[in-house]
Amino acid sequence: MATVTAPAPRLALPGVLRHRAAHKLLLLALAAAILVPLANAHWASGSWPHALTVDLSGPLGRANDWIIDNRDSSPLFLYFFGYISNAVVLSVRAVYLVLLAAGWAGVTAFGALVAWRVAGIRLAIGTGVAFLACGLLGMWVPTMQTLALMVVAVLTSVVVGALLGLAGGLSERMDRALRPVLDTMQVLPAFAYLLPVVLVFGIGVPAAVLATVVYAAPPMARLTTLGLRNADPEVLEAVDSLGATGRQRLLTARLPLARKQLLLGLNQTIMMALSMAVIASVIGAGGLGDRVYQALASVDVGAALAAGIPIVLLAVVLDRVTAAAGEQTDESAGEPGSTLRPWLYALGATVAVAVVARLAGALDWPSGWTLNIAEPVNRVVDWMTAHLYSGVPYLGGTADWAGHFTTWVLDPVRDSLQWLPWWSVLLIVAALAWVIGTWRTALTAVLAMAAIGVLGVWKPSLDTLSQVLAAVAVTLVLGFATGIAAARSDRVERALRPVLDVCQTMPQFVYLIPVVALFGVGRAPAVAAAVVYALPAVVRITTQGLRQVDPAALESARSLGATSAQQLRQIQLPLARPALLLAVNQGVVLVLAVVIIGGLVGGGALGYDAVFGLAQGDLATGLVAGAAIVCLGLMLDRVTQPTERRTKKGA
Repeated sequence: MATVTAPAPRLALPGVLRHRAAHKLLLLALAAAILVPLANAHWASGSWPHALTVDLSGPLGRANDWIIDNRDSSPLFLYFFGYISNAVVLSVRAVYLVLLAAGWAGVTAFGALVAWRVAGIRLAIGTGVAFLACGLLGMWVPTMQTLALMVVAVLTSVVVGALLGLAGGLSERMDRALRPVLDTMQVLPAFAYLLPVVLVFGIGVPAAVLATVVYAAPPMARLTTLGLRNADPEVLEAVDSLGATGRQRLLTARLPLARKQLLLGLNQTIMMALSMAVIASVIGAGGLGDRVYQALASVDVGAALAAGIPIVLLAVVLDRVTAAAGEQTDESAGEPGSTLRPWLYALGATVAVAVVARLAGALDWPSGWTLNIAEPVNRVVDWMTAHLYSGVPYLGGTADWAGHFTTWVLDPVRDSLQWLPWWSVLLIVAALAWVIGTWRTALTAVLAMAAIGVLGVWKPSLDTLSQVLAAVAVTLVLGFATGIAAARSDRVERALRPVLDVCQTMPQFVYLIPVVALFGVGRAPAVAAAVVYALPAVVRITTQGLRQVDPAALESARSLGATSAQQLRQIQLPLARPALLLAVNQGVVLVLAVVIIGGLVGGGALGYDAVFGLAQGDLATGLVAGAAIVCLGLMLDRVTQPTERRTKKGA
């Protein structure tokens, strides 16, 4: 009888070393042991080596000079960019004249009727009240100026985004090619591309509209691509079996199936376009944004709030109307004339109201129907500054808090990052990105970080990174705590919703005014404004993720006697992990956007360089800072968002 030889015992590894992440870190440590001595032999440790930098000031300066010298004579400007500029000006002027001809009563009636047909009587009343509030605040004419500019910018963004999304949805190769372009359009701060737009089109409405299109078109493109790619395969097969051509398949199946994604893209495009209203005012957009920007220059919180509230009201109304349109059933959307009839009714009623108002001589908003909120708001701010800025017993004051936060958090984090050798920063980025994703993720993050050094802005970028990390930490602590409370209580969620709406749609510049009044000038107010701007997104995503946890899992935990804290810690948070990681990712992106704008109030670093480049017409400084911000955003995105492969396979 043959004997069975027992297999040789395998060497048991510690539990930590058996984990896949440990394997990745060991491989990275082995690579570092080989590469770091070589790097030290050629380039000394410390900050990024000067030998590895590329000076772009010469080529960009020559490009800047060529544009200025040839803007009035080159056929490219006269017969291409000139026609685009004229078309934009005529379009905005036409929309503005139509709004003025309709009068305040006609515009209010049109908005209320469309909201009533799309979403019901409650939203119709809210829409009417929102337009009337714009007039009561004395902002009717600036509101119409902003609305005219936004109509043209949103329509252009939707057309451009839909065409790009159509190309990406029908071609995998085009989708891969467009993805980095769309990433750059969204991450690149507005101040960085305002300068080249102004160089080409000059100060005025065309530059403002086109800058808004660059920022607002990507959501439409992404969601159009998503909707076309996620079309029901069974429906497409049925259409193919009927012998439909490619064009018929697109028009009769894929686009109707993508209707919700298309309307969501419209919704997001509107929100992003309105968020550009103030930034566009820097290059001559006028309207509400110009009022907010002027108030920022004079630190007039009341005037800024009076102009900021109409922007918020427009954003909330348009958000609710487009969201309600997206939630309509496919049956109602497919009825003949169901989409055209409400517009005809609303248009007819608007014309009737406008004719009556013209005959009555009441097209313009009555000057006596205005409410001045600037003075009482400024009195409240003065009181807060006098009583909260300093001298609060036992607590100090907001100025003391800002100083302590700068001394104990911002300075140590910045000094630590700038003290690290450049190669160690790349290793840390590689380790974080590889653990959470794949080697491609790590390579992308490392190359993005290395590009910052090559551009010669290593230290300012680390300064900006320290502000982002500090702001994200505060945002996540407050956002997760608030999101958990909202997920566990319907009453808390309902109470928070209008607050979050206001915080998310209020122009970023408006945040800078009260934080400067309370915290002074420096990096701390920039961080505070970033926290306020990013917090709503983190709260919303956290709440939604926790509420979508499988009720059966919670019921099983309750049947086993788990307390509420145990259910949260052991069931809800683990199951909501993808949503929480998305909240982290969005928090990082939104914080980065406002920390850059914080350069206007002493945030310094890359934000100051981007603003300085625009103010001085220095294309090299502005674009280099903007490119560094893009690289920083790309790196942070890769180290905070797991890849699809990791989500599915646990890589």
